[in-house]
Amino acid sequence: MLAKRIIPCLDVKDGQTVKGVNFLNLKYAGDPVSLAARYSDEGADEIVFLDITATNEGRDTIKHVVEQVSKRVFIPLTVGGGIRTIEDIRNILLCGADKASLNTAAVNNPEIIARASKIFGSQCIVVAIDARREKDDWYVYINAGRKKTDIKVLDWVKQVEKLGAGEILLTSMDTDGTQKGFDVELNRQVSLNTNLPVIASGGAGPVMEHFKDVFEYGAADAALAASIFHYNSIKIKDLKDYLAKNNIKTRGEL
Repeated sequence: MLAKRIIPCLDVKDGQTVKGVNFLNLKYAGDPVSLAARYSDEGADEIVFLDITATNEGRDTIKHVVEQVSKRVFIPLTVGGGIRTIEDIRNILLCGADKASLNTAAVNNPEIIARASKIFGSQCIVVAIDARREKDDWYVYINAGRKKTDIKVLDWVKQVEKLGAGEILLTSMDTDGTQKGFDVELNRQVSLNTNLPVIASGGAGPVMEHFKDVFEYGAADAALAASIFHYNSIKIKDLKDYLAKNNIKTRGEL
């Protein structure tokens, strides 16, 4: 089994970290720069920074905050939100990000995935997928979960792989913020239908077994969480120790 990754997420609005439930009812959760530095020191494998209102507000990602975060962390940093063009990707990478995450822009213009992966390398291009279950299938949502598309998640996963994406950040809108556990079935279906690494997101609670389940049954390569780390419900080191005892290796062990 390849080493798994534990990834804290910073959902940022107006320069501050926030967290909601099912993408709604956002509450303040701390300063993103301080949180990022803490997670880097505590043994996180990567950090994801999402400017969650940039797309809907039609503006660029808050680059000055990205620059501040990048100066304080010594692990890979993925940045998303408001990234629409090749120039946006270049600017984010110049601000210190290691990867750029595309969601709405990729759905609206899939060719940007191919162009970006050729210019910057597929390892720099993450496609974020916000998924909601409807009857017997999952569908892709864009604009920070506000707009449903007619695209089925598994169809989109196969397309972005062909276009050259390097990784998938998969968020279950159904479980997001509920702290009842990841959508392991969604993650399993996606992970088994792509060769790309899959980051599971949405639903982690203060129960370490949630991570074990999404790594084992869900077959995810990494697990992302926000609230439980922001509010110290689970310590990253304790989580990694728990996973090791359950024969799940994480990056820090290697």
